[in-house]
Amino acid sequence: HVQLVESGGGSVQAGGSLKLSCTTRGHTTGGACMGWFRQAPGKEREGVARISPGVIFYSDSVKGRFTISSDVAVGTMYLQMNSLKPEDTAVYTCTNVFRGCATVSGPADFPYWGQGTQVTVS
Repeated sequence: HVQLVESGGGSVQAGGSLKLSCTTRGHTTGGACMGWFRQAPGKEREGVARISPGVIFYSDSVKGRFTISSDVAVGTMYLQMNSLKPEDTAVYTCTNVFRGCATVSGPADFPYWGQGTQVTVS
């Protein structure tokens, strides 16, 4: 049974920083594609970033401000979010698929999802 457990959301003022974590339980993450999606009220879900060995993707809206990383030894992925803007306000959800990101094209490719964590920037 694969479970993704998130932490690190919260409220911050514009220009501030937050760091999200997502731990995969029930399966090793070596070689997996792990990513973050976000969804704001009234908006479509957006792929923010994803990572697998040798592959990192960022959406244009967060490039240069957010950094995704992972620690396979502890099965945890991180999203360091700097220079936050009000438009970054959303529910952030981590996701995982046990193959590389080069084979992934969108949210339908991810079978495992976290519970979501709220990020509010004012």
